[in-house]
Amino acid sequence: MEYTIYQLEFKTGVHFGTGMLNESACTFKADQIFSALYIEALKLNLQQQLYDAVKKGNLLISDAFPYIGQQYMIPKPMIYVEPVNRAESKQKKAYKKMKFIPVECLIDFLNGKMDLSNDPMEHYGHYFQQTMAAVRTGEETLPYRVGTFYYGEGCGLYIIAAYQSENEKCLMEKLLTALSYTGIGGKKSGGLGKYRYNEGQIPEQLLECLQKKSDRYMLLSVALPADDELENALENASYLLEKRSGFVASSDYAEEWRKKKDLYVFTAGSCFVNCFAGDIYDVSEDILCIDMQSRFLWGYHYEGLFKTLPGENMCIIPSLYRFR
Repeated sequence: MEYTIYQLEFKTGVHFGTGMLNESACTFKADQIFSALYIEALKLNLQQQLYDAVKKGNLLISDAFPYIGQQYMIPKPMIYVEPVNRAESKQKKAYKKMKFIPVECLIDFLNGKMDLSNDPMEHYGHYFQQTMAAVRTGEETLPYRVGTFYYGEGCGLYIIAAYQSENEKCLMEKLLTALSYTGIGGKKSGGLGKYRYNEGQIPEQLLECLQKKSDRYMLLSVALPADDELENALENASYLLEKRSGFVASSDYAEEWRKKKDLYVFTAGSCFVNCFAGDIYDVSEDILCIDMQSRFLWGYHYEGLFKTLPGENMCIIPSLYRFR
């Protein structure tokens, strides 16, 4: 597999749902980008190509992570790290509080030596509550607030893509281009979520980790084992569960928007001793619909492998699995 990075530079604010309309996350998950890409593929009659590519494992994608200038962030590994300065309670709290770490600081973080005096995410962006209005025929206009995140100068999101051949890479870029005009996330009709993308240079350290083999695994996107894999995957694992939910984005599914079934998945940063392949999960309600494929929760995950090294703790090495 070949690897590349796509930097998403947002021209507008974004609204990535957290369950509250007046709030927004600053990143999104792999299932969200795949759902968005699949909708664009339907418009271009490329849905079968996209389906086949991801089904066969020829096109894989990570969650979206922050970048700040030329600095790429990855999720904090969910393992216990003892800071070198044990007596400093601020140091312990800072280690516990952080969600992302720079790629180049991974080894220092795992050894408890990472310098936390400067927060790399300090100037990443800011939240803002935007007031909008709901206009309904024959009724009063009702104002409401939408949580919006604006990225700082030179900041945005990046995704790691793995592809088998140039065909899959071209497909990915064609759909990313189409999606850039539509936007990603919520409130796209209000102008949010528009971006332009650039293919970035993968940091040498990250590329080296992507290509290595090892004996421990860290997820770089949301993931869920199949039923027969779950017990083995949980052995000596350290993880965090997240509820994935939302609405089916299809006018053919039902006359009104229908909520998906909730699905609990492992988040990026979860660490496993035993790898797993995942499965396909139907999160629709029991309603007959025209486009059956659009009922599924789409998602792929990168699986990062960690290896114990002499005098060090671990290093990150992502591999690839998927669920949809």
